[in-house]
Amino acid sequence: PGNCWAFKGHQGQVVIKLPARIYLTAITVQHISKDVSPSGTIISAPKDIAVFVSLLGSSGRGLALAGAQDREEETLLGVFTYNVEKNPTQTFPLKNMLLPRAFSHVKLLVKSNWGNPWYTCIYRVKVHGKMENQKALTQG
Repeated sequence: PGNCWAFKGHQGQVVIKLPARIYLTAITVQHISKDVSPSGTIISAPKDIAVFVSLLGSSGRGLALAGAQDREEETLLGVFTYNVEKNPTQTFPLKNMLLPRAFSHVKLLVKSNWGNPWYTCIYRVKVHGKMENQKALTQG
């Protein structure tokens, strides 16, 4: 406990650069359980989360690099609720069928947490899918 990515307040976002272009299928979010929390609560856990990809990010440009006059078109791949009463590691399916392409960046937007007004913690995020070149091999 304590070794997390924390951000101020109950809302925040992170853009993750993937090691390769990926056809996204799911995302896993992990927080600690109440049992190992020093305070006995996990109100700093994320609650409402949205996952986005950027169309410009798919062409090799980073999400965080776009200028103000060069607005990026983001596509929502899923909205879900991390439930503190369930397993600390939770996997959520993404709707990449709408955009059957590989992406090099994914944005995790935390819209709320479970009640901590000062900070929100995320312990681990895993992105699931197939690398672009693996999909080409399985189709051929």
